[in-house]
Amino acid sequence: MMWRAGTVVALHDETPTARTITLQVADWPSHVAGQHVDVRLTASDGYSAVRSYSIASPPNAEGQVELTVERLSDGEVSPYLTQELAVGDRLELRGPIGGWFVWRSRQAEPIQLIAGGSGIVPLMGMIRSRASVGSTAPFRLLYSVREPGAVFYRDELRGISDRVDSVTLTYAYTRATPRGWPRPPGRIDASVIAETTWCSKLIPTCYVCGPTSFVENAAALLVACGNRPDKIKTERFGPTGGRK
Repeated sequence: MMWRAGTVVALHDETPTARTITLQVADWPSHVAGQHVDVRLTASDGYSAVRSYSIASPPNAEGQVELTVERLSDGEVSPYLTQELAVGDRLELRGPIGGWFVWRSRQAEPIQLIAGGSGIVPLMGMIRSRASVGSTAPFRLLYSVREPGAVFYRDELRGISDRVDSVTLTYAYTRATPRGWPRPPGRIDASVIAETTWCSKLIPTCYVCGPTSFVENAAALLVACGNRPDKIKTERFGPTGGRK
């Protein structure tokens, strides 16, 4: 795959540590929801660093690509992308990459999305793609975050979940909850999976994305609830998982 130049046309802070970057890529070949790109930064001395980031935007013909990057304190690339990058700057992109962890518009079966933290990014691409093509495939999203202030795409998700024939949205807060929240903070467990995800008899396709331990736990819980392992698609990242 060739490297392409993308120009930053918009920046939006999702949280105090996460930023959405909108790039205009003149010869972008389009993509499928769930795919990712490699981003390459090159210093003046010739040193370069490459990191992988999921695509948050739906496929479109205008050549715009959105990436949402969470800053890591010990990161080499994410601090620059979330604090120094400016509108008009250029980035090198390679992609789109990936063919397994994707949602295609022809899929009509129930879709279960489970996100841990910044693992929401490729799943948001799927939600936006569903809306852009007018799909009526039933979607559910279970989104695990530390606290309310850590939610990516908060207003957009609220708007989507309020629509008729929309995406059913459930939050699972691990450290702090909003006032009056019915469930105490904690990790996703068997009861949360049983109460909020599609019944396994409907044979949903499940997409799980987040840190490695989160993904492994969520996938195991889905199987324990009767879901077929071959219908569970996962994407994970660890301490050195390429997103710094």
